[in-house]
Amino acid sequence: MHIFDIFSIIGTIAFAMSGAVVAMEEEYDILGVLVLGLVTAFGGGIIRNVLIGVPVTTLWAQGELIMLAVLSIVVAFVLPMSWIRHWKKTEALFDAIGLSAFAIQGALYAYEMKHPISAVLVAAVLTGIGGGMIRDLLAGRKPLVLRDEIYAVWAMLAGLAIGLGFFKSTIGLLLLFVLVVFFRMLSVHYRWTLPRRYLNHGEYGTGTESKSG
Repeated sequence: MHIFDIFSIIGTIAFAMSGAVVAMEEEYDILGVLVLGLVTAFGGGIIRNVLIGVPVTTLWAQGELIMLAVLSIVVAFVLPMSWIRHWKKTEALFDAIGLSAFAIQGALYAYEMKHPISAVLVAAVLTGIGGGMIRDLLAGRKPLVLRDEIYAVWAMLAGLAIGLGFFKSTIGLLLLFVLVVFFRMLSVHYRWTLPRRYLNHGEYGTGTESKSG
């Protein structure tokens, strides 16, 4: 199995279950849970394909991944509530795993197609965060990437590392995967944020932010 396939499987499971849990939080029916799970798992890849010139119809050649996503969603739907509550405690970790896996997968896709580094960066970011953004918008939430701790930056750095050829071997790519997850979780734990401007009182915010409300 190619390292590309491994990252595809990891990202698909993590994001499909993430979308399913968000849908259940919003009290969607089983069809809504299925749709949101699939959109989360494949939305970023579809957007990436459009921008780097890959036919969108290649999605239908990923029958095994689609079935894996559906199975993950069904598992999430039938899990006991106690398990769902436990999932919620580790939601950020699974989201970080999906972010890292899909960012690296997207960057590899563009890199192996000999696209310039700018396209590799875009592919990494959109594959890593695209599905989650669509998920949040369909669930009526402000996208996580726009409001929470540093998120898309880690996808961008993963794309930059691959685009510059720093990580090529299987071991190197697995190390990069772990590093992205690690730093994403650090940003969650310490609440690292990018600089922001608060228009209601005209001040700036940087560094670590405490959550309110």
